[in-house]
Amino acid sequence: MFDFVDGTAQSNEQGQRARKLFAAVVLAALDDAIADDRKYGNGPEQIARWARSRDGRDVLSCAGIDPNERVVKGLMEFVAKGVRTSVALSREESERRHQRAAEEAAAA
Repeated sequence: MFDFVDGTAQSNEQGQRARKLFAAVVLAALDDAIADDRKYGNGPEQIARWARSRDGRDVLSCAGIDPNERVVKGLMEFVAKGVRTSVALSREESERRHQRAAEEAAAA
């Protein structure tokens, strides 16, 4: 019985690692689209094309993201904002966004 539990735990752990790896690929695709947007002005279209492609849908699915049209629109909006993923995921940026939201709520 313990062998089964150990095997299941090992399998689950490997699945989590694989999901994180594919999530990193999605973040890299977002960064590439942001770079394209700055250089050529077509970043949102690039990420939409990638996300709608078979490879993009497979990567999104493996990352645990449902590859539907709502997700594609969210990816396009993220690229249009032009904030790189490393900055967007940082604690300082999160604190700045919360502070701005609090200031806007207080002003309203």
